[in-house]
Amino acid sequence: MKFRPRRGEAPDVNLTPLIDVVFLLLIFFMVSTTFDKSSELSIELPEATAAQPPQHDKPITVAIDARGRYYVDGRRLVNTKAATIVRALKQLAGGRSTVPIVIDADARTPHQAVVTVMDAARDLGLLHLRFATRTAQ
Repeated sequence: MKFRPRRGEAPDVNLTPLIDVVFLLLIFFMVSTTFDKSSELSIELPEATAAQPPQHDKPITVAIDARGRYYVDGRRLVNTKAATIVRALKQLAGGRSTVPIVIDADARTPHQAVVTVMDAARDLGLLHLRFATRTAQ
């Protein structure tokens, strides 16, 4: 059985399914397209070398344990007040502003404890801060 159009009649083409498919594609592309306008910042990062510059002053090590207790050059401070940290750093720095401070904080140390040491060093004019890290294993 073959489909043959009747003589004299034009073939009937139904455009409704085609229009439905076109509208579905249009809706899909409208929904999946994002009109995000992202901005970029041009930041020039400082370069670091593997070699350490020669240090003339022995660094002061401030260790902070997981509970937020401070140890300055291996000696535990009597309390966690900022004034106590300032006194300990001032005594060890001896009026020199070039003494480097090494902050050795436990991974579970409260963030505020590290900030307190940084503030105490800044108050004394000690601007050379380092953070001690360990390599991941």
